[in-house]
Amino acid sequence: MTAGGPARLVLSGVEEAPGLAQAVAAAHGHARFVEGRLEVTAAPERLIHAAGRVGGAPAAAAMRAAVLPAVAAWLAPPPDLVTPAGRLPTASRPTVMGVLNVTPDSFSDGGVAIGAEDHPRTALEAGAALFEAGADLVDVGGESTRPGAAPVDEAEELRRVLPVVEGLAAAGGIVSIDTTKAAVARAAVAAGAAIVNDVSAGRDDPALLPTVAELEVPYVLMHRQGTPRTMQQDPTYVDVVGEVFDELADGLAALESAGMARDRVVIDPGIGFGKTLQHNLALLRHLRGFTSLGRPVLLGTSRKSFLGRLTGVDEAERRLEGSLATAVLGVEAGASLLRVHDVLATVRAVVVAHAVRTGEEGPWTASP
Repeated sequence: MTAGGPARLVLSGVEEAPGLAQAVAAAHGHARFVEGRLEVTAAPERLIHAAGRVGGAPAAAAMRAAVLPAVAAWLAPPPDLVTPAGRLPTASRPTVMGVLNVTPDSFSDGGVAIGAEDHPRTALEAGAALFEAGADLVDVGGESTRPGAAPVDEAEELRRVLPVVEGLAAAGGIVSIDTTKAAVARAAVAAGAAIVNDVSAGRDDPALLPTVAELEVPYVLMHRQGTPRTMQQDPTYVDVVGEVFDELADGLAALESAGMARDRVVIDPGIGFGKTLQHNLALLRHLRGFTSLGRPVLLGTSRKSFLGRLTGVDEAERRLEGSLATAVLGVEAGASLLRVHDVLATVRAVVVAHAVRTGEEGPWTASP
């Protein structure tokens, strides 16, 4: 798609959609109404004109307000993400988020960064190593979100994460806190965390979204069907791409209603969170479309089980090749942040992918 040229658009919640499909076809565009969604291939102005013919000036104005910002966001690079600890250059290149699980039971690295006797020394060393390897930021989590994981109480989660967040932030790194709890988010931000990464989209703790809005830090809005304990039992969608997109769009609107500035939000389609193998593959194929929401897209595929199914590798820590493949595909599709375990290999792979895509040479450097 080029500015002013034909675009493939999928619209939901459109009044008189069948009539609009006929009007688009009469104007030499292509349209069909499927599963409650209007799929159109036409120049945006032609679609707006067709809406006006079907529903008058109000319909044309509503269509213009919905379509033109989405097309502009799709064509433009994502904005930089500004955090209290520094700016992430998401407008100019992919950024790499290193995973630091301070947990005994995470699916890939449970127990690696936490020890009963020396906490937080091991975790701080692991976080420093992620920055040294090229991570732009480090995501600290104290509660496993793997399929089947049991919840962790607030006091234990705080015990695990706070000294790690404080130590890494004091060393100058950009740190995000991976939590679904408002109290943990508040305490972590006070300790130096600059981003809140929430796999629940605010559903697990009603106080979380108002808290993050009050704290005025960036927030990762992720899609998840079900809970970690149940999400992989029978994930079901009619149209996984459309449904995930619509829920993220609704989530953005809800965040704005809660007082959170849109420019502080990152969106994440939630690969592996209440999705089958085919759901994950469909989301990866259509990842580019999520950029039309106008916010940086975070992709988290690193070491996940669907990669093991595709490659026949049972051990999560041996799924490097599949993780790198999806990271490179994500860069090509416009992902702005990559959440990964294997930072050094990922940075090297995406430097090359970014150079092929843009002609800009690497390597790049990260902080601290």
